[in-house]
Amino acid sequence: MKQIEFEKNHALFWSDLEKQIACTKISLLKKLVNKFNKNKSKNSDFGESFPEHYRLVCHHLSLARSRYYSPLLVERLEKLVFNAHQIYYKRNTHLLRSILIYFTSDFSQSVRKEWRWILLSFVLFFGSLFSMLVTLQYYPDMVYTVISGEQLAQIEAMYDPSQDKIGRDRDSGTDFQMFGYYILNNTGIGLKTFASGLLFCVGSVITLLFNGLFIGSIAGYLTQIGFGSTFWPFVSGHSAMELSAIVLSGAAGLKLGFSIISPGRKSRLKSLNDSASEALHMMYGVATMFFIAAFIEAYWSSMSNVPAMIKYLVGIANWLLLFVYFIFLGQKSAVR
Repeated sequence: MKQIEFEKNHALFWSDLEKQIACTKISLLKKLVNKFNKNKSKNSDFGESFPEHYRLVCHHLSLARSRYYSPLLVERLEKLVFNAHQIYYKRNTHLLRSILIYFTSDFSQSVRKEWRWILLSFVLFFGSLFSMLVTLQYYPDMVYTVISGEQLAQIEAMYDPSQDKIGRDRDSGTDFQMFGYYILNNTGIGLKTFASGLLFCVGSVITLLFNGLFIGSIAGYLTQIGFGSTFWPFVSGHSAMELSAIVLSGAAGLKLGFSIISPGRKSRLKSLNDSASEALHMMYGVATMFFIAAFIEAYWSSMSNVPAMIKYLVGIANWLLLFVYFIFLGQKSAVR
């Protein structure tokens, strides 16, 4: 869509929203909204509530940036988004309500918006993971190119069928202690994958490949020596959350790095700032996914009295729920 047509389609909505914001600052928002509800134009593109107006103008700003519209238009939309943001989050002072809005629409929308980076991150991570997993079934000694013999001995002990608690060292602590450990470990991987993207994407690429090779080596090696009966039921429950969160962290990191490599008409600093804002918005949800994965791993995955088939079914259900969440949730409030 050309800029002239874009402005023509949405100019009235922007003007209406600017008036709404201005009146809010003098405590006349309710009166103005009632007026708009009675007399709004079909072309004003107004939703049913201010939150929808806010998300709509955020979408317009994203389109203007991605299509490299004039700096004047982008600046106007940036100002509009900033002012709407201030009012929106000032009005929604209830923390639980803000969190609910984020997880019922904003997070899934931000993930769908970055599908290209997510696809690239997915290929890098899962491509290396499955390549190593399959390779080790035919060339098991290849595992030593990624993992040392000492590490392998520890991993074998953790998934030995004679273990009372699968997936842990024999001297590991309680479920709660392991929960804390998993949170630190998982979020550490995610933050490293995300932040390393600042190195012109190279850092995120290397981190994704390494983690894919490392996890694939563990899975392939344990399967090859006959420990798959303990390993796969253990990881099936939390794998959806943890592995998806790694992919999303990588996508956010790649977005950061590319904003430096190719800033378009913006300065590199401005491009990085804009991309960082969008990437961080997605990372709030990613951090929550790591938290959920740690909880499942500590309290569910290590349970040895649950049949393997039940664990597999729970794992499949988790993958399906994630798929439905990211593909469909927030569609009604998303603006195409």
